Amino acid sequence: MTGAAPRRRGRPARSDADTGPGARERILDAARNEFAERGYDKTSVRGIAKAAGVDPALVHHYFGTKDEVFGAAIEVTFEPALVLPALLSGGEEGIGERLARFFIGVWENPASRAPLLAILRSAVTNETAAAMLRKFVLRRLLERIAVELDVPDPTLRAELAASHMIGIAILRYVLKAEPLASVDTEEIVRIVAPTLQRYLTEAGPV
Repeated sequence: MTGAAPRRRGRPARSDADTGPGARERILDAARNEFAERGYDKTSVRGIAKAAGVDPALVHHYFGTKDEVFGAAIEVTFEPALVLPALLSGGEEGIGERLARFFIGVWENPASRAPLLAILRSAVTNETAAAMLRKFVLRRLLERIAVELDVPDPTLRAELAASHMIGIAILRYVLKAEPLASVDTEEIVRIVAPTLQRYLTEAGPV
């Protein structure tokens, strides 16, 4: 009598939920919601798996560690490889408005807002979350924009732009401070765009 075929190392036993369509996407959706509701520190791989209806081993199989799940959730939110060409398509002209509209648009979308809430709430006290914020918002988005625009001090300019937008995000979406929390998004873009334009394109020291 032959025994059962050995399981492949590194791959968990499969259930119908694991092998069904969209298991990876369900895990990412669950991760975004868990991180947003619980913050980075209180979210676990087991909790993400339970919310997604899969075995925790499958989360490790697709993403590895909790840090990597968090990174994947942020990556899906920003998709810098797709966003950068559109933001830079017009060169310096109008970059402040395009960037402000993109950033506010990401926050206004409930699906992409969830991991951003998690990263903002956790970045102050958790170095992993802070590193993710630096990696995706600064290094892979804003700093690359400043470098492509070929302006002096691109890192400083990227950090100034980030400080402006993250401050707005905290007040509007985390603290819900009025009247900023209720003002129309087009009004925010109109007011913020010239400042971002100056940070990212003005010749000489900022």
